Amino acid sequence: MKAVIIAAGVGKRMQPLTLTTPKPLLTVLGKTLLERVFDVLPNEITEMIIVIGYKGDMIQAKFGNSYKGKKIDYVEQKEQKGTAHALELCRHLLTKGERFLVMYADDIHHKESIQKMLVYQRALLLSRAEHPERFGVVEMDKDNRILELVEKPDNPKSDLVSNGVYLLDDNVFNYKAHEYKGELYLPVLIEQMLKEYPVYGVVSDLWIPVGYPEDLKTAEEILSARK
Repeated sequence: MKAVIIAAGVGKRMQPLTLTTPKPLLTVLGKTLLERVFDVLPNEITEMIIVIGYKGDMIQAKFGNSYKGKKIDYVEQKEQKGTAHALELCRHLLTKGERFLVMYADDIHHKESIQKMLVYQRALLLSRAEHPERFGVVEMDKDNRILELVEKPDNPKSDLVSNGVYLLDDNVFNYKAHEYKGELYLPVLIEQMLKEYPVYGVVSDLWIPVGYPEDLKTAEEILSARK
């Protein structure tokens, strides 16, 4: 099973740290964000596809072609055209009919929660948010099937939000994302897909988004407390 890890962003909000280092190589408690993503992947993942862009040569130099026995392939996103575009670039490396994970290289997650996703054919990892209107808000039925995913709604119907971990299959490539501010976004594809295919939600108890320099210290405090 494969995992697509999107690590191509410039990391403007993390400047000045990202002026010399790509965001996925910034560290939390001595471990890079990208290593933290690698280490929460389910054991079923045997191959990783890393989408690189800004300072991607530094990522390749650090990890080479494998990490703890898992093969690494690299795909370069030469233009910042969004997450849906990044996934499309990986299509040739994904086998027809297979499931795969998609994650971003700059958030910290809980391994056991991601593992629970694998009981489904397609699933999203979810978190409860104080301000769900800032994210993609999810509605689920009693069987955990996702009924609706709405990006940044004015009036959220729940406090459950998609936190950027997706278990998908190649049906996602049947859909097209409309361009928004020059980029194509993966959640737009999923909004379309769940109208035709069952997609389930798994609620996680850990999600640490790292968007600004101060978030690195916050992440260290949270992880230290959990230990």
